[in-house]
Amino acid sequence: MVLDQIRELGWDQPPVELLVLSVCRTAKGDKNAELGFAGLAVAAGVKSALASVWYVNDEGTLGLMTEFYTHLNHSQIKAEALRQAQLAMLRGEVGIAEGELRGTGADEAIVLPSVFGKIGHQNFSHPYYWAGFIMIGSPW
Repeated sequence: MVLDQIRELGWDQPPVELLVLSVCRTAKGDKNAELGFAGLAVAAGVKSALASVWYVNDEGTLGLMTEFYTHLNHSQIKAEALRQAQLAMLRGEVGIAEGELRGTGADEAIVLPSVFGKIGHQNFSHPYYWAGFIMIGSPW
């Protein structure tokens, strides 16, 4: 697909409320796409896009996205849900320990696949894990 064809996808009929692009550099643009794929999606009718501006860590992204969706369930403002998730990461409330993802919203930790068992304890408070994500478009 050519990037120019994104506008033809019909993301505005009915409008896509939120497009989450949790992979690396989806908000990094160039002279042809100012805010990268996320910017093109908003230009094509997506109301809000959550994207990253640099190469992101998979485990940190798992923690941030899990926390984001937890907060999104309790907030009508998408940008506020992202802010709350980022603050939880900064405060060290989200991490991996003993093969489980632990965060603020879950009554119980989420048991991760065995491949994550090799990680051991991982704290995601460093901005590297959460600061590279931005909300583009409508914050609501």
